[in-house]
Amino acid sequence: MSKRIFLLAALLAALASLTLAPVASSKDGDVRVAGNCSRASSAKLKLSPEDGRIEVEFEVDQNRAGVRWRVVLKHAARAFARTTAVTKAPSGSFELRRLAPNRPGTDVVSARATSPSGEVCRATARI
Repeated sequence: MSKRIFLLAALLAALASLTLAPVASSKDGDVRVAGNCSRASSAKLKLSPEDGRIEVEFEVDQNRAGVRWRVVLKHAARAFARTTAVTKAPSGSFELRRLAPNRPGTDVVSARATSPSGEVCRATARI
């Protein structure tokens, strides 16, 4: 009887791990980090290998459409993108995509966005 209970418990644990496991939607080698913001917004940074370069995706979610943010992306402490991004309806967020060089060794990419009200969102990732 105890052998059956053990097998049943093992089967239930295996099924639970299958149903509770997160679905991986990103490619192998992708790096995702949560950023931090000085107020209520949220930020995410994703780095992906892309044909010998690094695809950089920076997202800020403010839950308010039409806000123009100043954004600076840096690779190895040097700015490679300075631009503005406007939050869009319905989510009130923006996503910025750029390509950075992929140098030998570990690459460090950072992103910083500043809103007109002075809120600052930052994220840094290594790939």
